[in-house]
Parts: sequence; C-alpha cells; structure tokens
Amino acid sequence: MIQTLEAIVDKTGKVNLLSEISLKEDRRAIVTILDEKPRVSETALLSEKALAEDWLREEEDEAWDYIQSEK
Repeated sequence: MIQTLEAIVDKTGKVNLLSEISLKEDRRAIVTILDEKPRVSETALLSEKALAEDWLREEEDEAWDYIQSEK
C-alpha cells in the first residue's frame, strides 16, 4: 500500500517525518521538495503564550533546579 507522509527536509538534506510510521521491512521512498517554507503547527502557536506563563514561573525553576546542580 502506498502511503503519503508529510516531512520537513532541512538544509543538509535530512528528512524529518512529521508523523510516526511503522513498516514491516525497508521500503523505497520518493521525496518531493515543495517550493514553500514549512508550516508551523497551529496548536504550537496557540499554546505558546499559555505555556510561557508556566515556564517563566519561579516554581518551575525550582522544580528543575536539581538538573542544574548535577552539572
């Protein structure tokens, strides 16, 4: 069965699939480079402000402080 998946190809040619895929064995693929920039996830954009409020709280820094102290 032929499947179509969205991916982003970076400047070095590395292909990053935007969804998970599981194949029973290796398969050939065809990559088509589109003449447009990658779209940013709408969900990510909509949640950025709400998440930033949590990330910038002092309690958040304290919760992750143990990682910094191990370095």
